[in-house]
Amino acid sequence: MIDKQLLEKLYLEDKVSMLEISKLLTCSPNKVAYWMGKHGIERRTISEAIYQQHNPHGDPFSIKPVRTQADAILYGMGIGLYWGEGTKSNQYSIRLGNTDPALLNKFMEFLTTLFGVQKKDFHFGLQIFTDTDPEEALAYWVEQLNVKPSQFYKIVVTISGSLGTYRKKSAYGVVTVYYHNKKLRDIIVNLMPR
Repeated sequence: MIDKQLLEKLYLEDKVSMLEISKLLTCSPNKVAYWMGKHGIERRTISEAIYQQHNPHGDPFSIKPVRTQADAILYGMGIGLYWGEGTKSNQYSIRLGNTDPALLNKFMEFLTTLFGVQKKDFHFGLQIFTDTDPEEALAYWVEQLNVKPSQFYKIVVTISGSLGTYRKKSAYGVVTVYYHNKKLRDIIVNLMPR
């Protein structure tokens, strides 16, 4: 028999996986699963287990309550930007693309100020046209967003043409801001008007 309080402490409080519990107690994972079921301890879903594995010290963000007028304005702007410009179809990350560095900076401020996202944890996609110098475009965005070149994925180059609104808006291409966290993505999507 495995004690219910011990299982609750290890699995629910300490967030230890069933496999790790079985190693700690020198028994099979099946025995841990059996006693968890017997004690009515609900198991994490696969996605919750993977999230826990990737974030062993808890969420890499913290939600700040909106207390000031400045926070309320930033909150409204951030939700509005994500609602209008963000990629809601991706279920695993927050994504927002644009050609305007001020807009992207405001969205990142929304995530860093109200959700405690660290700026170093952002990643960026850059799409340019064949007549744009990749090094010049990357240097422009690194300076405008005040981030490191290593935070950028490989630059995507599209054949130049006269069609498309992005082509007319920016000589330095389109940048997509990425923050990979399913839980925060779900929180923000649920904050949007329905």
